Amino acid sequence: MRHQSSGRGFGISSSHRKAMFNNLVTALMQHGRIQTTEPKAKELRKIADRVISFSKKVPNGDLAKLEGAELAAAKAKRVHAIRLARRYITDRDVLHTIFTDYSDRFAARPGGYTRIIKLGRRAGDNAHMALIELVTEPYPAAE
Repeated sequence: MRHQSSGRGFGISSSHRKAMFNNLVTALMQHGRIQTTEPKAKELRKIADRVISFSKKVPNGDLAKLEGAELAAAKAKRVHAIRLARRYITDRDVLHTIFTDYSDRFAARPGGYTRIIKLGRRAGDNAHMALIELVTEPYPAAE
């Protein structure tokens, strides 16, 4: 039975799978788009959206307005979000980019930070290929 076993296994060990997706999500955040197989892109989308959501939950420039217990709570929340994101991101500079640039870029967007474009089949092994990229268009304002 497949109770509570979600996600694709890819025929590799869990440590290999975790390392692969950590590298993929770091490369996606660093370059903005990467080319990979379609099943990997669909699994990567879940992780990438989660990491960007971590960055949106913390205040960026609002810390100067706070003081006392509110400031300490905001700093603790920011540190917690950074530690959660570091589970998936392997590069410090990319982590900084996520918590500064991407949190501002996706502030108005409620979700769906990535886009998957199917590219066809790879010549060598006939695998379905896809391009996964971060959305660059601004979220349309509510009327």
